[in-house]
Amino acid sequence: MANNLSFQPLLFGGDINVYSVARAFHEAYGVRSIAFGKYPSFPCHGSAIIDYRVCPDNESEAVFRRNVQAAAAEFPDKKVILLGCGDSYVQLTAHCKDSLPENVIAPYIDGSLLDALINKETFYALCDRYGIDHPATFIYDKSMGRNFTLPWGPPYIAKPADSVAYWGCGDHSLAKVYICQSWEELLQSLEHVYAAGYSDHMVLQEFIPGDDSSMRVLTSYSDRNARVTTMCLGHVLLEEHSPHGIGNHAVILTERDEPLERKIKELLESLHYVGFSNFDIKYDCRDGKYKAFEINCRQGRSNYYVTGAGYNIAKMVVEDRVEGRDLPFQMTETRSLWRMVPKKVAFQFTPKRYHQEMRTLMGAGADSHSLVYSADASLKRRLRVWKNHLGNIKRFSQYNKVPEE
Repeated sequence: MANNLSFQPLLFGGDINVYSVARAFHEAYGVRSIAFGKYPSFPCHGSAIIDYRVCPDNESEAVFRRNVQAAAAEFPDKKVILLGCGDSYVQLTAHCKDSLPENVIAPYIDGSLLDALINKETFYALCDRYGIDHPATFIYDKSMGRNFTLPWGPPYIAKPADSVAYWGCGDHSLAKVYICQSWEELLQSLEHVYAAGYSDHMVLQEFIPGDDSSMRVLTSYSDRNARVTTMCLGHVLLEEHSPHGIGNHAVILTERDEPLERKIKELLESLHYVGFSNFDIKYDCRDGKYKAFEINCRQGRSNYYVTGAGYNIAKMVVEDRVEGRDLPFQMTETRSLWRMVPKKVAFQFTPKRYHQEMRTLMGAGADSHSLVYSADASLKRRLRVWKNHLGNIKRFSQYNKVPEE
């Protein structure tokens, strides 16, 4: 496919985040994105909408720079829109963005601010400053050993303060988040993490009661002038519960909460934030407050819930950074349903009180699945997507519980 546009998308990563961003660009502009990933893996490898290039050393700064420079030289007369689709790539981009080729657009904050924000310890301090609620938190240092106490009881949540350093350990036995049902289990989990080579702080938090439907995800885009232009709130109805996928969104229903969104908008604009941001939030039924868990300085892996609701994320970047338009602020209002799982799983593992609206949205065509795209539907591709559906049916049956209601 010839690219007759004035820009070329360049993505880093190989997961569903990358595919969803590439799909947004293809839907809006018919353009095929270039993506550099570490492995020849689904869903990006073999896709008709992605020029997927395998590079095992992708996360090395020297190799990252070389790949960006090669893509920029390949399209010297176009603006190359560089988007990282994983924390390590976002961090590389933020630190390198001022020394990349002139035709590369990297819509990110400076590396120093990004480093501060992705560290959960710093993020919670900012939440306190701007009046954003978060779970009760204790910052654990490995020098404490077993000599510490917490002012709340089990279950305990434990997660790394620095996710990039954590996954950089390369130990596949590490869990994304530890939910510990006892004090001894918490201590054992901490010892396991540090034995794996992680050395930074761990964030210990009070568990907020509530099932997956208590979760929210907020995606925002901030333009080149650090003005928030779009905010899209998603009501999570189902998450993964497998060890390595825990917390990954599986079903989202879009909604709107103006007080919450405006509070986050104030934080972002006060920080002079630019680009995509993504917040994980949970509603606490005990006090009726939304509690922020973290900020991702990028679009989330479930970002297609925004595009599927009618607010294409690729257009946000192009209209801002390529066309130079000043876009009005909008909080999305469209009700739509997004899934990463087949309908069978969506209905089996979400609370029944949402099923009628889910059926209505599906009947109205206001339902999307990130992988199901008619413009990328060769027989081989459809078989691979079907295999993914079957895998989800098996995995959710193994790790998720059917709601009691």
